[in-house]
Amino acid sequence: MSRYFFDLHNGDGPTTDHEGLDLSSREAVTREVTRILVDLARDEMPSEQRAIISVKVRNATGKVVSVSSLTFNNEWLE
Repeated sequence: MSRYFFDLHNGDGPTTDHEGLDLSSREAVTREVTRILVDLARDEMPSEQRAIISVKVRNATGKVVSVSSLTFNNEWLE
C-alpha cells in the first residue's frame, strides 16, 4: 500500500488534498481519479458551457505521479 494525494484543479481554483488515501496499485489510483472526475462532471459541469477539471496525483513524497483531466464543451447551434 502507498499513500496518494488527489489535488483538484477546476474553475474554482486549486484544492489541495491534505489527507490522501492508501491504495494498493496504479489501477486503484486510476479508479479513484475516475470516480473524482465523474462526480465533479455530474455536479459541476452542466451549469457551464465550457469546463476543464483535472486531478494531479501526488505520492507520499509529494512527487506528482499522474495527471488526469476531463473537458466539457457545450455549444448551442441556433
